[in-house]
Amino acid sequence: MKTLAEACAKTGWQVHAYCLMKTHFHLVLETPRPNLVPGMKWLLGTYTIRFNRRHKTFGHLFSGRYKALPVDGSGNGYLRTACDYVHLNPVRTVALGLSKTDQKADRLGVRGEPQKEMVTRRLEQLRSYRWSSYRAYVGLEKPSGWLECGSVLELNGKGKKPEQQRAYQRYVEEAVREGLEESPLEEVKGQLVLGSRQMLEKVRKLVGRKSREQPSARALMRRPSFERIKAVVEELRGQKWEEFVERYGDWGRDLALYLGKGVGAMRLKELGEKAGGADYAAVSGAIKRFERRVRDDKKLGRLVERAKRKLDNN
Repeated sequence: MKTLAEACAKTGWQVHAYCLMKTHFHLVLETPRPNLVPGMKWLLGTYTIRFNRRHKTFGHLFSGRYKALPVDGSGNGYLRTACDYVHLNPVRTVALGLSKTDQKADRLGVRGEPQKEMVTRRLEQLRSYRWSSYRAYVGLEKPSGWLECGSVLELNGKGKKPEQQRAYQRYVEEAVREGLEESPLEEVKGQLVLGSRQMLEKVRKLVGRKSREQPSARALMRRPSFERIKAVVEELRGQKWEEFVERYGDWGRDLALYLGKGVGAMRLKELGEKAGGADYAAVSGAIKRFERRVRDDKKLGRLVERAKRKLDNN
């Protein structure tokens, strides 16, 4: 926390929310100056040095580069969605019945309402968790000088601060009582932007065609439709979609689902609907099965690359 405070002083960052977990951390940052990359380099590098010195270890502390998603902060609720997700991390656990599997079961309606004792445990964990900005948001502790709560609290009304804090607490804790909604990351457009379609188009224009060689920039370019993906697969398969779509394990059908998720950035539910009504689990299983086949079959791997090139050129 001290290192983060120093980073904010150096960079001018405004932190809208944070949560430190045992294996990772989340930050919702606003960067008034374009200094996210050097700022994160300093933060992670400095913390690693201090951690190693304190614990008498050495080497890397974080695995790979951090992932950054632009968030639409234009007042339409995406900023609050991101902050809510960060604040609820301490209760998204197996022990509290809110793991990813548990949440999926709740959305499918296969579990009943949580027992009162479980809800109480979840609320106690949320309110007492030290390493989150939630306590500052709801008035249980004084916020640090670098923590900006006002932008999100104002979305709960124009009353006095205590009223806004109580409203935000009711809003977040209602989800704990009734079950969490899908992760806001499911709403990510083009796999890189949490926001409206208008924001995605704005970011695409800013990136421009000159950045096509950068992986993150390529991901922001327009995604092919499932109809276009089907046409490419039909060409490579040498058959019409209707001739192989019903065949269990057919590489053409599974290739289309694989490309739909990886290149088209489509959700599994959407893919199932477009592929003829397959359910979420069937689509997920088909994609995983195809990924294993590609690893073992070099010829199939070359077909995948041909398909991607065709979709890149259109």
